[in-house]
Order: sequence, then structure tokens, then C-alpha cells
Amino acid sequence: MRAATMADAPVPKPWISDIHAYVPGKSTGKDGRVLVKLSANENPLGTSLLALAARADVASPERYPDPDSKALRAALGDLHGIDPALIVMGTGSDELLNLAAQGYAGPGDEVLYVRYGFSVYDIAARRCGAVPVVAPDADYGTDVEALLALVSEQTRVVFIANPNNPTGSYLPAGEIARLHAALPADVLLVLDQAYGEYVSPEDDDGGLALAAAHANVLVTRTFSKIYGLAGERIGWGTGHAGIIDTLNRIRGPFNISNTGQAMGLAAVADQAFVAASRAHNRAERTRFVAALAAMGNHGLRPLPSQANFVLIEFGGKLTAEAAFAGLAERGTITRWLPNQGLPHCLRITIGTAAQMDHIVSGLREMAETAK
Repeated sequence: MRAATMADAPVPKPWISDIHAYVPGKSTGKDGRVLVKLSANENPLGTSLLALAARADVASPERYPDPDSKALRAALGDLHGIDPALIVMGTGSDELLNLAAQGYAGPGDEVLYVRYGFSVYDIAARRCGAVPVVAPDADYGTDVEALLALVSEQTRVVFIANPNNPTGSYLPAGEIARLHAALPADVLLVLDQAYGEYVSPEDDDGGLALAAAHANVLVTRTFSKIYGLAGERIGWGTGHAGIIDTLNRIRGPFNISNTGQAMGLAAVADQAFVAASRAHNRAERTRFVAALAAMGNHGLRPLPSQANFVLIEFGGKLTAEAAFAGLAERGTITRWLPNQGLPHCLRITIGTAAQMDHIVSGLREMAETAK
């Protein structure tokens, strides 16, 4: 028989107890009132009509979905010029980020990412017992030299979000290539391109080409952002055959539902919706940033962004906390980030023109009356 222990209940591994659970963007105020939600970087244009129609056509919910999402992988392969065999599907890209750490790191290993990076990276590292190592940022963005300086014999995975969440910063193709070239061949570089479709094609960071050419690069993407399918939890990734095989061994079975596969397939076919969403985002983000820059004398600084949100630094009398509360009172929920080391910042999703005008009006009024 097993020797008795002092514990009177199952005890989680110590690295699990160190995890701070992911905190999603809220949709209600303190009083429970439903607010305009600009806290989760969802698409203000909604979802492709083709995808919505595909949802209505899904039948036989008692049947398991295709475990390999063959049709959806084929469509993604056609769109991006990738062999479908080199594509893996995930329950959102979050599943794939966690699997990347789980597949290549464990107790005693290190997982490296930049300060103010996506909060799931810390969870992914700790979830498999690895040590999270955080590199200094460069004005809220990724500092390649600082990352490389922390690569050690124990480094197994490097996470880079490009564009980065929550800061919106972006590394151009040359910097991504330089980072990859300097990493040891046995270190997995994960390029998290959740917001990649919002970047103009001419500014592509070259991640998909790197993943096709090298055995230690995984690129992940999601249908949650520009495709407007956050509720369906569809993510995908591509890399060397060995990486894809590893992730397929440990991903959840039937991890994309029948509805998700049908809607994802229709969404991929509707690239006009994607282009319209990108154009809308660029126009409204440009207009929003210009309006914020005009309030620079009040200490508001919008950080450069290539994503569908803008991070605003508050350095004047109006604090980020007060702005967050004031905007909520005015009917809009944004994202205040003290739990990510950014208590002086708000992240605001780019919404409709009317929503952004409302935000600007509220911030201007609060900034001019702050004491």
C-alpha cells in the first residue's frame, strides 16, 4: 500500500498554484449595467454574412466533428500557400500557445517573452512547470537585444506576439529574422499573429515564410479577431512537420466544433469582409490616434499600434483609473491593466466611428476638468 501522507485532499503541483488565471475583458460596469464593449478587441463589424449563413446550415449536432478539420485546413492552405499537412487547428490560438510550451518545455526549462507581452505566455510556461523569463521592453515594445541577452542553456521556447497585445507594438520582418537567426536551433520561436490580418500585406513580418523554411518556428493565428468568430474558438498554427506532429499528439480531440468548422470555412472564403475590416480599422485607428495626440497637453499619449486597439499612456492629471471609471459611467467599458503592470494605461479596442467619437469626447471632457 502507498504510504500515508499528511495531506487530506489532492495537492496541485506547486507551479499550478503560482498561476494567475487569465482575466478577460469585461462587458458590464460595477453595477451590472451592460456597456458598449471595447475591452476585448472584438470586430466592431461583427461577422461575415457568409459565415453566419453557414452556421444556419449546420445539422446533426449529435455527430462528432471532423477531428482533423480537413476542409478548413485545406482552405487555409489555399489562402496562404501552405501544405494543409503543416497546419494544426486549436481551440483558439490560446490552446496552441499552451501546447507549444507543453510540447517543448517542462520543469527546469525556461520560457522567454517580453515584458507587457500577452498574459497567456506566463500561464503557458507555468502550466508545464517551466520557468517564465521576462525580458525588458523597449518603450512598451519588443527589444530583440534584450530577449537574446536572456537566452540560456535552459531556454526552450520564445514567445513573440506581433503585433503585440496589449501594447500594439510591431517588429518588422528584418527584426523577426534577426531574432530567429540568433536563436539556437533547439529553441522554438512562437510567433503569435493573432492580429496579423490587421497588418497591411506590404508590412508582413515574414513569419509564415520563416515557419516554412525552418524547423524551429511556429506561427499561430486566430479567427477571434478580424474574422469576428471569437465565440467559436478557432485557432490555427503552422510550422515544420515535426512541430505539427507534436502539437497534434497533445491537442484536444474534436477541438473544433461542427459549427466552428463550417463558419470558419465560410469566413476564409469571404476575404472581402476581411479587407473591409482591415480598412475600417486602419481609418478609425488613424482618426482616433490623431484625436488623442491633440490632447497631448493633458498627458495622454497613444502608443503606435498595428492592431485593432490602441494603448494610451496617462501622464497628466487624468489617471488611467479615473478615465476607465469615467468612460464606464458614460456607457463604454475599456481595459485598464494594473494586473499586467500597466496601471497608468488603458487599452481601447477600435470600434465604430460613433463609438470612437464618444470615447474621444469623454476623454477630452475628463482631461479638461481633471484636478
